[in-house]
Amino acid sequence: MTHPRLPSEAPTTMRTRITAVLLAAALTPLTLTVSAHAATAAAPWDFNGDGRTDLAIGAPGATVSGKAKAGAVSVVYGSAGGPKTSTRTLLTQDTAGLPGAAEADDAFGSALASADLNRDGYADLLIGVPGEDAYDTNNGTVTLVWGSASGLSGARSLHSPFDRDYDRYGQTLAAGDFDHDGDPDVAVGSTGPVTLTLVNGPVTKTGSPNGASGSRNDWWSSTTGVTHLSSGDVTGDGHPHVVLHGRAAHNGAATTALADMEIGNYNDWLQNLPGGFVSAVGDIDDDGHDDIAVGNDREASADPGGALGGKVSVVYGGPAGLDPDRAPLVLTQDTAGVPGAAEKGDRFGSGVALGDVNGDGFADLAIGTAGENSASGAVTVLYGSASGLTTKGAVSYTQNTAGVPGASENGDRFGERVTLSDHTGDRRADLSVSAPGENAGDGAVWSLRATATGPTTSGATSFGPGTTGVSTAGTPGYGTALTS
Repeated sequence: MTHPRLPSEAPTTMRTRITAVLLAAALTPLTLTVSAHAATAAAPWDFNGDGRTDLAIGAPGATVSGKAKAGAVSVVYGSAGGPKTSTRTLLTQDTAGLPGAAEADDAFGSALASADLNRDGYADLLIGVPGEDAYDTNNGTVTLVWGSASGLSGARSLHSPFDRDYDRYGQTLAAGDFDHDGDPDVAVGSTGPVTLTLVNGPVTKTGSPNGASGSRNDWWSSTTGVTHLSSGDVTGDGHPHVVLHGRAAHNGAATTALADMEIGNYNDWLQNLPGGFVSAVGDIDDDGHDDIAVGNDREASADPGGALGGKVSVVYGGPAGLDPDRAPLVLTQDTAGVPGAAEKGDRFGSGVALGDVNGDGFADLAIGTAGENSASGAVTVLYGSASGLTTKGAVSYTQNTAGVPGASENGDRFGERVTLSDHTGDRRADLSVSAPGENAGDGAVWSLRATATGPTTSGATSFGPGTTGVSTAGTPGYGTALTS
């Protein structure tokens, strides 16, 4: 596969004023070919096609074959009882059929995404490897592992087409039909001159993808690049938009925006969102427009958009993107009805997830508070309704909650990442929580079953890296990335 660079004759900047922020971008499209559509695409994260979401767990700090921080990913398949550790797949760059080889500091598993990229009826798994030395030190790459009736097997690399214009390619990922042509695409965040790449689908087991485009944007710091991606159908037009996170070039502040990547120069259509470091997208009020939860776990002294103990901003979607008639809902632990109290270092908003826990048709919100109680951590669940998110009935969980395995210990960071996904097939979103600091950096994951009244601790399970074959040498950070 060839990897063309940005042509020298491409314009370096195109300027437009978007919501009073001056953005600069250069977009270089590559050749796009059109192919026939295959079968209806499977739902993301269902790698074996059984109707249940599978749980992918990234451990980018894992030691592999003696190589420190080479990285690993565990995939635990869903079952009627939830994630079932006896049916699992361990993936590293030393796994047979995967490209490359485990090397120190590759950080395989730093980011995860899923879509049925080849339209064969099984979801595929995308794994970010930002430390891979491709073309140059830490250029990075993405590994694509194929789904099948028996689970994940076989893989290919998805290199950037801009071989000298990026670094740490794969540090964040998203997948979906972003250009609205019926085929799933891949969005890849990186650092360097090109901070966002859109790889056009379909992506097949053999042959090159259908082209790509890359974005230079001097709104983001090229040093940190695009640091997080999420996506959903915010406008209700049938295709997902992308939420981009980075740091401002001029002061390092968290910057977040909504992009429509169906537009050729998608940086000409950016809508500002409250600044934050993570986000999740889902339809909280069931109005046909996905809404966006943005987590900013920093203090105001560390980030201009931060707050005491951290905060989460909920922005409601509408036909034109953000709903102009509804102000963002700002949540902290001092918000009426939210359990706890805002305290310095709590990191409320370290992780966010949206999914319908109780099966009432409204997406609910899980919020991680990884710094709570000397970084032992906590997770709070709030519920959606026809009028939007409500704090009524909000509940928090820690490792000291009755029925939750383990015990809260300083530095566990329970709630660093959270996900709400239907692992059982009952059409309710189960709560999974990671604590990458558990057991001095080994990390661990918990899963709580969903019920009509919310997550239950009855039958809650927990497992760490050793259970799924990941080495506990060093600090693997099991759960640094999770199914989204």
